[in-house]
Amino acid sequence: MKEGFKSGFVALVGRPNAGKSTLLNKIIGQKVAIISDKPQTTRNKIAGVLTETNFQVIFLDTPGIHKPLDQLGKVMVSTSMNTLHEVDIIYYVIDATVPFGGGESYLIEKLQKVDTPIFLLLNKIDRIKKPDLLPLIDFYHQKGKWTGIVPISALTGENLDSLLKATADLLPEGPMYYPPDALTDQPERILIAELIREKILLSTREEIPHSVAVVVDLMEPRSEKLLYVGATIYVERASQKTIIIGKKGEMLKTIGSLARKEIEGLLGTQVFLELWVKVKENWRNSMKSIRVLGYQHSD
Repeated sequence: MKEGFKSGFVALVGRPNAGKSTLLNKIIGQKVAIISDKPQTTRNKIAGVLTETNFQVIFLDTPGIHKPLDQLGKVMVSTSMNTLHEVDIIYYVIDATVPFGGGESYLIEKLQKVDTPIFLLLNKIDRIKKPDLLPLIDFYHQKGKWTGIVPISALTGENLDSLLKATADLLPEGPMYYPPDALTDQPERILIAELIREKILLSTREEIPHSVAVVVDLMEPRSEKLLYVGATIYVERASQKTIIIGKKGEMLKTIGSLARKEIEGLLGTQVFLELWVKVKENWRNSMKSIRVLGYQHSD
């Protein structure tokens, strides 16, 4: 272990749509977590790795904490809550544009029972008036004990340098857990499946997002310059399958085209992407299906 080298784990927790995935991508400097304006976009714990000369931080982006309505929701919330006890530092991300409510009150109550250092991050300050910021900081200061309250913009990067410096100062001495060039712990198949799911979230109506899962079935080179990727999109009802395929297959073509461009950027090669859509009824309430479709479960 390099003398004086620091390392550790930081959990990103918060309500759905607080901007955790945007923050992770901004810190890492590359897209490692998918983003959409639909709640509960993040379903698994995703690690983003930042390595500097004297430290390495593994950021764990967790599903938004919400009141679960099905087994998948319970798995997601369980994953987030258990992460609080596995890390060196917690980033509690709050959407500063949203009025305080029961969801934040519940989360603050849970966080106050954790001994881990917590930075409360008031995100999206690029969208609020500056005079409103100090009263907001004071409001949350009175709500609990925090290692620090940092107003940030995950979108523009405002105040992230000072946040990372404060984080590095708190890290214990430790080993380099990942190679210096590693950006995430996610296998390529998972990243590709998530990129496809992101394009579905961006392209379809409200009925679809929570019912969709994507599995990459096959990845194989077809030539030196072309990679074949075959993936299956799972939905819960035949009507949802019809929506994703679209009239004369137009929606599926749009999803495939958008996803293929990002996959090519990720892998640095030409991609032939083939998509199928299958119905797996009520999969979100089946623990077997949740596991088969790749979602983690924390007891």
